[in-house]
Amino acid sequence: MAIQISSELLDGCVLGLLMENDYYGYALTQKVQASISVSESTMYPVLRRLKKNQLLTTYDEPYQGRNRRYYQITAEGKRQYRVIQNEWRDFKMGVDQMLGDDSGHE
Repeated sequence: MAIQISSELLDGCVLGLLMENDYYGYALTQKVQASISVSESTMYPVLRRLKKNQLLTTYDEPYQGRNRRYYQITAEGKRQYRVIQNEWRDFKMGVDQMLGDDSGHE
């Protein structure tokens, strides 16, 4: 059984990556997939929702005769990222207390 990621947590992951750098859709999807199991078909609706909620903006850059759509975090997106980051720390601490934090233990 795979643990399901909530939409708010996935939003936080995307916003966290965009805090570092702007990414075009496919590259952003690859970055997320390198850490957590999420399908490509899941990512584009997330990006559209974040843009609709004004947490992201987009711009196009030419690449090999086509345009790549890049995603960039907004000031509101940065604020939302910090909220999600704080909520995640609290949630993780609670789960670690119940499940036991085995880091460094066999």
